[in-house]
Amino acid sequence: MLNQRLEISVRNAQLDDAPRLARIFRESWRLAYAGIIPAMHLEHEILRRDAGWWRRAIRTESNLLVITLGETIAGYATCGRARGGRRDTGEIYELYLAPVYQGVGLGEHLFEACRATLDELALPNLIVWALAENDAARAFYRRCGGRLARRSCVRLGKSIGIRVAFEW
Repeated sequence: MLNQRLEISVRNAQLDDAPRLARIFRESWRLAYAGIIPAMHLEHEILRRDAGWWRRAIRTESNLLVITLGETIAGYATCGRARGGRRDTGEIYELYLAPVYQGVGLGEHLFEACRATLDELALPNLIVWALAENDAARAFYRRCGGRLARRSCVRLGKSIGIRVAFEW
């Protein structure tokens, strides 16, 4: 048996990553949000984020990062200037891993890559939003050192949910 080590790396997304990103989005959202987001709205969002959507996002988003394990894309994140925030604050808009890669430390690696990207943009403060009912996301951001800072309402299809902000 060969002793192989798989290299973990983070890079900007490329157009041919689109099908894999659509799959990661679909799988991770179904795992994270089943029972939290109304089923019809969840499926609508998943269908909307097909490979074509991802190709358009890759063309327009400057900070769409993918984490790879060897040659396999294990997850992605997007980050940039905080929406509606202070001028010195960055935001991680999305951070998702394929379910098979959750819980092994890749999320922390991707989180730190986002922090480095935001530092390069001279955005020393950070905010991340998560649905209040998403226990796994809340626990993850606490482990990364975030402090719960505020709450707000968010529309989830025809329902209203609560989201919470973590700040660093």
